[in-house]
Formats: sequence, structure tokens, C-alpha cells
Amino acid sequence: MPNMALKKNEMPVQPPQVRNRNFSEVALGYTEEQAVDEAARCLNCKNKPCVSGCPVAIDIPAFIGRIRERDFEGAYQILHQQSSLPAVCGRVCPQETQCESKCVRGIKGEPVAIGRLERFAADWHMSHCKEAPQPAAGNGRKVAVVGAGPSGLTCAGDLQKAGYAVTIFEALHTAGGVLVYGIPEFRLPKAIVRQEIDNLKALGVKIETNVIIGRTITIDDLFEDGFEAIFIGSGAGLPRFMNIPGENLKGVYSANEFLTRTNLMKAYEEGSPTPIQRAKKVAVVGGGNVAMDAARCAKRLGAEEVHIVYRRSEKEMPARLEEVEHAKEEGILFDTLTNPTEIVGDDHKFVRGMKCVRMELGEPDASGRRRPVEKPGSAFVMDLDCVIMSIGTSPNPLIRNTTKGLDTNAHGCIIARGDGLTSREGIYAGGDAVTGAATVILAMGAGKTAAQAIDEYLRSL
Repeated sequence: MPNMALKKNEMPVQPPQVRNRNFSEVALGYTEEQAVDEAARCLNCKNKPCVSGCPVAIDIPAFIGRIRERDFEGAYQILHQQSSLPAVCGRVCPQETQCESKCVRGIKGEPVAIGRLERFAADWHMSHCKEAPQPAAGNGRKVAVVGAGPSGLTCAGDLQKAGYAVTIFEALHTAGGVLVYGIPEFRLPKAIVRQEIDNLKALGVKIETNVIIGRTITIDDLFEDGFEAIFIGSGAGLPRFMNIPGENLKGVYSANEFLTRTNLMKAYEEGSPTPIQRAKKVAVVGGGNVAMDAARCAKRLGAEEVHIVYRRSEKEMPARLEEVEHAKEEGILFDTLTNPTEIVGDDHKFVRGMKCVRMELGEPDASGRRRPVEKPGSAFVMDLDCVIMSIGTSPNPLIRNTTKGLDTNAHGCIIARGDGLTSREGIYAGGDAVTGAATVILAMGAGKTAAQAIDEYLRSL
């Protein structure tokens, strides 16, 4: 019998005033009984509208049906056919604007909790199945992947399964990209990322860290080394700033630096050698998921006050609703319709405040959102000792500056067709390196599409 409850099964979580002082995972996951009960809410629609909202085209009703039948391993195997990182996607994908937005149960109630069920199936597999994946039979052909983030890992996994010998070249000392340096431990435990990467290694994927493409070696060097095709999934790790006075003061961070020190370098651990400021009053400028992550990390590092400063209203915030709600529960303060104009320092060049103005929404701009305009006479100063800029990122220019014939746009993003092919034969690209900062699942979708295109290209030679 289907479960016709209008609401999802609630996700068990740590209490807000407990979790905002630790880095353990906030969401605790469904029990088997909760998962089976939630799976029973799925109507198993014949036309599968939810699948159309999934960038990697997972057969969602099929995997949920297996959970309903208590075949949890079967559910995982269906997920794994299309997704190399289901435990990751179940935690960080914006399902509410993708698969769940298409669910017919959402017409008269809440949609099926597809993301929570994906996480459940992946976690069940990880805790119950210890056998490593078997390496695929090789075809003797080599493909290089630049970047060990979501797009690169996905592309590498699919190509390795197709028989290619894949090597990933990663600039940092740890594979995972934004999954390890950007998304905090309390949203995505790094042990899960490591296990997903270990599964790819078991398939035969090689990962070389501390290799900066464009500095250590170039794209052209890779071709000379015998790689027949290259996928660039190097992400968008170059932070943007507002170019207002005071951005060079001590105590001003980009969100990238702040989160990398916190997450990848474990600055929150006792005795960590990674320096990070233990500020008391923090402002995070921006309204996306990265801003929420930075604000919640600052709170966990001991800040007494943490403000989200955003020039539009809360309705226009690009962050996931769940992340905004969690931030509010944890005591993060929201200063919307507020725009910084200057960061103020003391005689020793440390941050002591931030000048801001109040805003109001005017006519829509090119993005379709109403443009914020300054309210006359609304200037004021926030008392602060740390400012974190989270207003977006762009691709690092190193690869485009050292690769002849690789076309990029005005934002520095690599220009690629729908299948990932760039302006140079044999070079494909996807993820944030092409789109600018976007979601993990969109990057994975781009990696999957490019893997198929690379396979077709190499088979045609």
C-alpha cells in the first residue's frame, strides 16, 4: 500500500545549539524503517517525471522501489549505474530544484525525499558491503583528466569502466576538489569522499596529486606522454572580491581560503598547524551555499556573532532553503538588503568594522532578479573583526594561458559544446571550468556526458 502522507519523513538532526559547536555531520540519516516508509510515498509514475530533473538521469522510481522492498543493496546498484558519487549527491545536491521539483507528490504536499533516500542507500552499501569494485578490462588506450573534483572523478570513473587507462592530475595534495576543500565536514564527512575515491582507485583509476597543469606540466605535454584525449575539470577556484577599500586588511578572507583552511587543512582541530583567525564578530558577504558554509564554520570556530550580509532580499538568495534554515537555527544573523562599501581597519591594519548601506529592490536586471539600489542616507558601520568575501569564483587562468588554441569566454571559462568538446581536437571540458561556479551534480553530469563523447571520439580514430 502506498503511503499517502502529505509530508516527508523528517530527517533526524543534531540539535542546533549542540551542532553549532562541533563539526560532526548535522543530518543523522534515515533509519531503515524511516527509509522504507518514505519510499512507500513514491507512486512509481510510469512517465517518471523525477528522472527528467536529474542531471545524470538516475532511474529514481526503480531505486526507490528497491528500498520499499528492503533490497537496499539493489537500490544502491541502480544508483551506481548512473552516479559515481551517490553518497555525496544524497547530501549536497539541490534536489528541491531538480528531481524533487518534478515529483507529482509535491502538487498537493511535499515531494518524496529523493535525496534522503539516495543518501540512505549509499550509506547502507558503504556500511554493509566491504568488497572493492573489480577493475575493468583494459583496451590499452590512455586518457588524462585534469582535476579530481566532481566532474573529473565522474568522467574518470565512466572512462575506466569503458576500458581506458585513466590518470587524474590534481593540483592539491588530496583528491576531491570542492568536496574536500569547500564543503564542510558537518555537511559532507570527508571519510565518505575518501571511500568514494577509493572505489574509483579500485576500478583502476590512477590519481597523481601535487601536479599543477600549466606549471608542473602542460596540456600539450600530456599528449606527448601518450594520452589520446584529455578532460579538463579543473573547477573555478579563483575568488572574486568587491574591490572596495580595506579588502587587503588583516582579517579579510575569501571564502575559498577560509573554507580550505577549515576543511582541507583541519584548522578546527586542536593543535592544527594551519593558522586561522578565531574571530568574535564575523560578516560573510554573499548569499549562496558557500556563504552559508563559511558562516556556519565561523560559528563553530567560536565566533560570538556571525552575520550574512547580502545586497538583495532573502527571497533572492541562491542558497538552498535547507542551508538557510540550518544557518538560522544555529544562530547566524541575516542582514539582507545590505551592501558593504568599505572595510575599516585600525592602526595595525586589522579589521575593526565594515561600512554598509541599506538597499531596496528596483527593476529586474539581466539575471531576472530585481536590481538592488541604495537607499539615500542609510549608511552605517558594523562592528567586526573578520570579513569573509563569498561573492563568486572564476576559473584559474593558468590552463588557458598555457594551452594554445583553447578558446575561453570573457569570464575566463573554457568554451565547450554540449558534449564537452572544446576548440581543440581531443580536449574536452566540463563542470565549473566551463560554467563558472555551479552545483556538484551539474559538474558530475558534465563529466558523464564528456566521458561518453570521449569514448565515441576515440573509437572513431
